[in-house]
Amino acid sequence: MAGKPSKPILSRAFYDDRIEDFLSRTDDEVIGRLTLGGDFAVETSQRDAWLQQVSILRRVLREYRGAGKVYFEYVVPRVGRRIDVVLALRNVLFVIEFKVGEQEFTASAMDQVCDYALDLKNFHETSHHKTIAPIVVATRAHAVSCVVGTTPHGDGLLLPIRSSADDLATVIRAVLEFVGSDEVSSIDADAWEAGRYNPTPTIVEAAMALYGQHSVADISRHDAGAINLTRTSDAVSAIIKEARDSSHKTVCFVTGVPGAGKTLVGLNVATKHIDKASELHSVFLSGNGPLVRILCEALARDEVARAKAAGKRLTKKEASSRVGMFIQNVHHFRDECLADLGPPIEHVTLFDEAQRAWNLKQTSNFMRRKKKRPDFAQSEPEFLVSCMDRHSDWAVVVCLVGGGQEINTGEAGIGEWIDSILRSFPHWHVRVSPHLQDSEYAAGEALDRLKDHPHVRYDEDLHLGVSMRSFRSERVSALVKAVLDREESKAKELCRDVLRRFPIMLTRDVGKAKSWLRAQARGTERYGMVVSSQAQRLKPHAIDVRSPMDPVHWFLGPKSDVRSSYYLEDVATEFHVQGLELDWACVVWDGDFRASAKGWEHRSFVGDKWNRVHKADAQSYLKNAYRVLLTRARQGMVVVVPEGDPQDPTRPSEYYDPTYEYLERVGLTVL
Repeated sequence: MAGKPSKPILSRAFYDDRIEDFLSRTDDEVIGRLTLGGDFAVETSQRDAWLQQVSILRRVLREYRGAGKVYFEYVVPRVGRRIDVVLALRNVLFVIEFKVGEQEFTASAMDQVCDYALDLKNFHETSHHKTIAPIVVATRAHAVSCVVGTTPHGDGLLLPIRSSADDLATVIRAVLEFVGSDEVSSIDADAWEAGRYNPTPTIVEAAMALYGQHSVADISRHDAGAINLTRTSDAVSAIIKEARDSSHKTVCFVTGVPGAGKTLVGLNVATKHIDKASELHSVFLSGNGPLVRILCEALARDEVARAKAAGKRLTKKEASSRVGMFIQNVHHFRDECLADLGPPIEHVTLFDEAQRAWNLKQTSNFMRRKKKRPDFAQSEPEFLVSCMDRHSDWAVVVCLVGGGQEINTGEAGIGEWIDSILRSFPHWHVRVSPHLQDSEYAAGEALDRLKDHPHVRYDEDLHLGVSMRSFRSERVSALVKAVLDREESKAKELCRDVLRRFPIMLTRDVGKAKSWLRAQARGTERYGMVVSSQAQRLKPHAIDVRSPMDPVHWFLGPKSDVRSSYYLEDVATEFHVQGLELDWACVVWDGDFRASAKGWEHRSFVGDKWNRVHKADAQSYLKNAYRVLLTRARQGMVVVVPEGDPQDPTRPSEYYDPTYEYLERVGLTVL
């Protein structure tokens, strides 16, 4: 339509302009382009807020004609947030959050603007090495003193700055003076805009984005190492389409290193087909109770908030019911199939951490004790496949398989899924990641027997080989594996590489560790303390693993909530945090898994003493518990190996010193 200004296709802002052009435009022109930039009805309050922002910036930017570019409503794709204003001025990026009509600078506002700046710093490639100044402007605030400073990270992100409307010009001058003029590092606005945005969301953020109908490509990185996240999702979708078109049944095994995005792949497939009326309706299933509770709560809250923002009314109960259509506890799905012998409504089921499904003994004992089914003689994998086999036409079971993640008694491992297919469902097709043969997936001899299956096919696209959890270093999981496998020389080499971008501190003082955590976290970056569920002798350090904690409050609660991870009072164990992540983690290492000259010693505290753990599977669970704990952090962690106490026979120095000395030799940085 002639005469209507259009927004450049690649622009992430509703409105962007060179400063000199912005100053020459009328308010109606600017507001008109802002209105066209969004895909929602603009309320009068929003228009009035934009007018105030435009008016303030006109006064501030008069002295900077030809010095940069201004962006209004700059979209951050990771979770669909918008920055009020980004100002590329000389050699500084200003991230400005306006609180129109506000007099106070709330902690939440300061965290909000810091989060926006962190998004650019961490995930926008042309912002990585820029100086970024986050500013909160409370338009009705009285004059405030301008304090410009840097954070201890040394990455060019300044501390959040408070400003009144009248003081904004002074604040910008102060920042430019603090940074210093540098023609070489002046921002080329066109080059900055062209930078790729490569987000690495937490699983909670990813679930909310996918549930909001973003694609996995929208919320994942696009560098070569992480491309197979999309490729794996596409491969699973192709397997589902093939099964439906050919009317056959398929089980598919997707493997991945810790943090590679297996859960993300499962959620991506499940959210594509939420409608129960669809033939492709699918469900994401997990036996990880805390993960399911946290995701369901986060999705329900987010849907209520989005409905409210759109002027619609939606109750929490209604939102929770909708969420439950596509994400469920696997035991809930199992119970429905026990009660109804017909085929489930879903043709596609995605099992997260499938290797943790129960073996025959565990399932039979549970059915006898809890379900009054003394004759039940199937493992959990065999029963779940049998439920999907009730379909007369087609079905797909997707097993998302993690390596070294079995942490509980009765977990069958992936071999039981394969044996169940060979034993009871030979007509099913099998699609396998070739990495399933790696020792860490413990598929065992079942893979050898699978070679003769008439309908087996291997597909490299079903493996996720790059950790997405730690966007600072993708080799953290490899380092943790080397440390736990006692491959000391390899661990040293990996540690030197990892520590360049991912700090791992070592201390004997819990108080020091807490202080370090608080100093590292910026904005709402989440931090918390994690310990092994067998860490029974940390009570002298005010850490009690048996003290009840609610994982929903721990993971989703704000800084003001004493039940949240931020307070560093309640600790989470491997059972609470598996499948989830923190930005910064403190791992407190007890005497249950201790280093010695002969390797690791495995102990369980019973009564008043540590007993040796003899069973191989129990030893494996203990090692895997520490694997889970040491791979939760996205940005860095601190490991605490407490001092022993010669007055306490349950905590002598020899239980702790060798572990500390081993980790120090490997190369962790002593705090």
